[in-house]
Amino acid sequence: MTDQPSNVALLRLMAWLSPAFPVGGFSYSHGLEQAVHAGLVADSKDLAAWLETLVEMGSGWNDAVLFAESWRRARQAGDLAEIAALAEALAGSRERHAETMLQGAAFLKAASAWPCQVLDRLPAECAYCVAIGATAGGNAIALHDALSAFLHSFFSNLVQAAIRLGVVGQTGATAL
Repeated sequence: MTDQPSNVALLRLMAWLSPAFPVGGFSYSHGLEQAVHAGLVADSKDLAAWLETLVEMGSGWNDAVLFAESWRRARQAGDLAEIAALAEALAGSRERHAETMLQGAAFLKAASAWPCQVLDRLPAECAYCVAIGATAGGNAIALHDALSAFLHSFFSNLVQAAIRLGVVGQTGATAL
């Protein structure tokens, strides 16, 4: 399977990872709201450290690994149910589980507008990172491009939540 031309891949990624794509990303802060209320994140420096922790050893890291493995399995006709079960097991709290599973289900429903055989191989309820990773792989979108766009969307959503929570302003957010 060859990768989609970059303009087609880019347009699909922009659609799938847009804040307007109906997955409800605006409803979730990935624990940031609680961290702000607990005083763990009070300013841009705290926010930068919090985001760095997510990507280096937290759920951002896990989601990136699970995304990449889902992409690979989609491309190689591997077992997607197994990686979906692992992703669900790694959702360490009730809130995190609800966030990733509800967004994953919403993504699969909306992404069905783009016919893709991989969608039939995924459980109806699976983690968001698995749903997007497998769908990107099934649509022959290059892993580097797809994962970069996914992580950008992940962090952009959190920075937008931080702006709404008053942790950082729009100008300060651009420095992150």
